Amino acid sequence: MGESIRVVIVRHGESTYNLEQRFQGRLDRSVLTQRGREQADCVGRALREIPFSACFSSPLQRARQTTDVIATALSAPLQIEDTPLLREIALYDWEGLRFDDVRDRFPADYQLWRSRPQDLRLGDRYPLRDLWQQAREFWQLLQSREWSTLSTAIGSDEPKSFLVVGHSGINRALIATALGLDETAYAQLGMNNCSISVLNFANGLGSTAQVESLNLTGHLGDCLPPTKGGIRLLLVRHGETEWNRQKRFQGQRDIPLNDNGELQARQAAAFLREQPLDLAFSSPLKRPWRTAEIVLEENLSAQTTPLELQPVEALQEISHGLWEGLLEQEIEANFPGQLPIWQTTPAKVQMPEGENLQQVWDRSLSAWQQLVEQVRAHSETATALVVAHDAVNKGILSGLMGLGPEAFWFFKQGNGAVSAIDYPYGPNGAPVLRAVNITSHIGGVLDCTAAGAL
Repeated sequence: MGESIRVVIVRHGESTYNLEQRFQGRLDRSVLTQRGREQADCVGRALREIPFSACFSSPLQRARQTTDVIATALSAPLQIEDTPLLREIALYDWEGLRFDDVRDRFPADYQLWRSRPQDLRLGDRYPLRDLWQQAREFWQLLQSREWSTLSTAIGSDEPKSFLVVGHSGINRALIATALGLDETAYAQLGMNNCSISVLNFANGLGSTAQVESLNLTGHLGDCLPPTKGGIRLLLVRHGETEWNRQKRFQGQRDIPLNDNGELQARQAAAFLREQPLDLAFSSPLKRPWRTAEIVLEENLSAQTTPLELQPVEALQEISHGLWEGLLEQEIEANFPGQLPIWQTTPAKVQMPEGENLQQVWDRSLSAWQQLVEQVRAHSETATALVVAHDAVNKGILSGLMGLGPEAFWFFKQGNGAVSAIDYPYGPNGAPVLRAVNITSHIGGVLDCTAAGAL
């Protein structure tokens, strides 16, 4: 097994071309605005205590300037390497043009870029296909390096951390290729200026990544990235329980929040306090239900009338069957060899007298689509709160990206974490993961919640 690696991915700050609404691509005329520099400084302060082994930056001015500002705010010197593999997508004749000009001069191609960017062809090139190959080559570059002599500066149990500063397109390609997703994922991943995303490679850079977080913007003063139209569903995992803390499998056992879980729910509530909510749903089990109640109590100030919390039976946690109530060592003693399979290839496990992950995927995604349609029926721009569980939330996030139960470990879900899923193209259009696993209201950039059993 390879060494544990963490990769922190940052998009450059606001640039002059961002402000002027121009296509930038690889054209190197755009530089950071004053606001962009301030955003980069916020990133540096948010990442200040992470001991980075190395930093890789796009050589384009707007990204390299962002990197330099971040480096000045970190608590330790940063080794920076520019690489063309982190340059933005090549958009050829579009580069430097305003969005409206491209729309008017190339209407068919512009519409294709908006609806199916993976199919856009400019000249004899498919820009997204080239970008995906570029991202794969960056991961190969990182994997080919010898990092064994680098210190973590914290301890041998802490993963080595690398900082990557790039652009909206290449950052999305890096995350998608690390998960094995094709070019269709481009339009489904949010990436705001100076947002932070974190990938974990538990078994080294050659292994499939886990998204610890996607498109964090809390360090910039924006608790959630703004929507770009349509409805939004805020998917929250319940706060901690004592069984989470003990790493005892709870499944559908109705275990309440512990004191820390109550605190996490209140922290999530404060985080979402200014977010107007139109509808609210929860798994009926005590731990998510109480979490949702606390969020709604705090949110009352933003509402004209209290919201009714609606139970959704299909959002209950996976049934662990005979595993429920057991610790890992007890599962191994009673069901020899099954726990390692669950930890490595969980889609192959049928819980004794319980469920398998395909069943969780099926019921969770079916329930989710019904909620999406209900939210859209309420209003074209409605926002809903949905509180559920680890396995259920992972099933929803993975399923929305077209992934099955084999992707169970791809998306981390911390206790009290918030994810934002937008539907700018209607309830039957492609959803956008605008942000995933926000836990900055509980700790810092990194998810510090307990890694307990489900």
